[in-house]
Amino acid sequence: MLKTIAATVLMGGLALTGSTTSANASSDLRAVAGHADRTSTAKPTIVLVHGAFADSSGWNAVAGRLLAAGYQVVSFSNPLRGPQADGEYLRQFLTAIDGPVVLVGHSYGGAVISNGATGNSNVKALVYVAAYALDEGESVAAANALGGGHTDVTNHLIVRPYPGAAPGDGDAYIDPAYFHRLFAQDLPRSTTGIMAATQRPGALAALVTPSGPPAWKSVPSWYLVARQDRIIPPEAERAMAKRARATTVEIDSSHVAMMSHPDVVTKLILRAAR
Repeated sequence: MLKTIAATVLMGGLALTGSTTSANASSDLRAVAGHADRTSTAKPTIVLVHGAFADSSGWNAVAGRLLAAGYQVVSFSNPLRGPQADGEYLRQFLTAIDGPVVLVGHSYGGAVISNGATGNSNVKALVYVAAYALDEGESVAAANALGGGHTDVTNHLIVRPYPGAAPGDGDAYIDPAYFHRLFAQDLPRSTTGIMAATQRPGALAALVTPSGPPAWKSVPSWYLVARQDRIIPPEAERAMAKRARATTVEIDSSHVAMMSHPDVVTKLILRAAR
């Protein structure tokens, strides 16, 4: 009799344990499914890439608006050494970001996102803000001539040596005396004076170094053309945007549209992100 009772209690305990385990498993599966659903609908991380003669602070107004809209935002510190080298640096940087990514490049930063996104399935959109969307084998200097464009900026560079630079290379800065007129004529001089004094140089060789295979051939792209740009000719911007089959908007802006027209730039990024 005792054996029968013990067996009954034991079997009942096993049945109870099995029921609890099954319930827990179902709960776990629902949790996993819920996580997968949240992941699939998660907002992308927006990575902002600055160009030469500037740093990440140029994105401050746009970054604040994107954060207020509920997006994760990361500003990438661009080494400014060359399109493929900087693109590889960005490619490694992106491996630390989970989930979908929207890459936004300004000026030379466009060349970097074009290289850095190639082969990365997490990058869902590219946004070029008055930026270089280079083709394979093309350089920044060559792209300036697209569409019959011309830029005067190379006549107003100050080149300073840096350790390890190849012969004839060096760090290139825009001459502060010309910075306001060339780079940001629609910003207050009090602002552009500080920008000129704190600009980050780019290697002179980066202007003539060929770019690698571009991501815009496979990744949807958006492009903002700055009609009053004196760094990248607007004609060249239009040619690059057309070549990349980018969704394109044009505004009356200097080269630094993200500073002088942050609302317009933010709106374009949000269109790409959605």
